[in-house]
Amino acid sequence: MSIQPPPPLLDAADLGRSYGRGVNRFDALKGVSIRIAQGESVAIVGRSGSGKSTLMHLLALLDQPDEGVLRVAGVDAGTLTARQVSRLRNTTFGFVFQQFFLTPNASVLENVVLPLKIAGVGRKERRARGMAVLTELELDDKAKNKAVSLSGGQKQRLVIARSLVNNPQLIFADEPTGNLDTATGRLVEDILFRLNRETGITLVIVTHDPELAARCDRQVRISDGREVTTEPIGAHA
Repeated sequence: MSIQPPPPLLDAADLGRSYGRGVNRFDALKGVSIRIAQGESVAIVGRSGSGKSTLMHLLALLDQPDEGVLRVAGVDAGTLTARQVSRLRNTTFGFVFQQFFLTPNASVLENVVLPLKIAGVGRKERRARGMAVLTELELDDKAKNKAVSLSGGQKQRLVIARSLVNNPQLIFADEPTGNLDTATGRLVEDILFRLNRETGITLVIVTHDPELAARCDRQVRISDGREVTTEPIGAHA
């Protein structure tokens, strides 16, 4: 008796997304298909305006396609209620963006545990889990500091900590080092790839940076809203 392999974590078929109407219609994504397995690291690359961020937003359930089907762990995302989508985003996905989206005058710990608070986790458990991820990312000594007081690199580590607090299966990172200097950006990259390697967290990274893209298992290149190449890399530099 053969054992069926698990479905891809993400399985997108012929995704399309347009904005505007009539002469103002813009086809941001046109029939893109992509499969991402648990534990993979995938870079989505392309020029500005190519559609790569649109693709990430669809894969992350932050937007809905006009055409095509997206399955998350075998489940058709189009059949989910708004509440189910929100729960899936909050428990299965983590997000790391170029803009930090922190509450500046709240403490570091308060920022980290926000997803747990939204999920209804009790205060004691929130604090324990929040401090655990802060310790992992060497920010536990900043737990009581206001987020606004952190450096750029510390803020990005805080964002990563917040993305990890719900033990996600997948992290979406949109230009995660875009606002950082080279040395700090490399440290942030190292954290993401260490998590991928040691814990099996899947990474989907949108980036203009060829060196960051080259660290991923695979590159998916988008041009004018279409997938033009899928390049295996096979390296975690």
